Amino acid sequence: MAKDSYLVGLIGSGIGPSLSPALHEREADRQGLRYLYRRIDLDVLGLPPQAVGELVRAARDLGFDGLNVTHPCKQLVIEHLDALAPQAEALGAVNTVVFEPDGRAVGHNTDVTGFAASFARGLPDAPLESVVQLGAGGAGAAVAHATLTLGAERVTVVDALADRAVDLAGSLNQYFGAGRAVPADLDRLPELLAGADGLVHATPTGMAAHPGLPLPAELLRPGLWVAEVVYRPLETELVRTARASGCAVLDGGGMAVFQAVDAFRLFTGREADSGRMLADIGELGERPAGQVV
Repeated sequence: MAKDSYLVGLIGSGIGPSLSPALHEREADRQGLRYLYRRIDLDVLGLPPQAVGELVRAARDLGFDGLNVTHPCKQLVIEHLDALAPQAEALGAVNTVVFEPDGRAVGHNTDVTGFAASFARGLPDAPLESVVQLGAGGAGAAVAHATLTLGAERVTVVDALADRAVDLAGSLNQYFGAGRAVPADLDRLPELLAGADGLVHATPTGMAAHPGLPLPAELLRPGLWVAEVVYRPLETELVRTARASGCAVLDGGGMAVFQAVDAFRLFTGREADSGRMLADIGELGERPAGQVV
């Protein structure tokens, strides 16, 4: 029989403003579950990202049912897990860890399905011939897989760390076929965006702890769609500037909700109501970080 009490957490850096605890706990309350979701913030604890393995082991020992994992630990956590679900293994990134009854820590990735569901809902008619993606980290791997799964003909991967863009493009081509992904240097962003259908932003820039624009505002233009991964705040500077520039815009809220729906299922075996959670994030996202409960 399914349990009615759960203890889960989120490991990451600068996660104080995260809405994941509220999203999970509100939905659990509506389903009559006792559900505690705790932040495990590397910055607050004064720990480096490499401590993620110790934190996973401690959570398992303390009786946690599972963990969400976010920046900058989605790739670092893998070596500390006992097994990976096929999608997480293909991505080389984990955002959800489930502690199985036998004690094994199994890594999953719900960012892929979360982004795909959000994109299909929010930008259903967006052209996908040529997509530029800025960011090739853990979130970048997931959204690139999702974008290609949605039917993008080609994704050009750009990252401040050129080797990371090369590595991600290589893994995407192995999975989807040669030529579907191309790495490019950051200084080529102006020419790339000039001929692109859309931009996927998958870096931490725009988060409460990393404010600002990830690219020059003049590169945004009417006819270019922009999909944001950052969801806290819901209206990042990129979302606001892109909308003012005439772009069709997808904020990061939908991805946050749909990946949470999938994580909730993995943790509890129950289905969350995505419609209710979308309403939740719309309400919660309007509050200052200190008012999120």
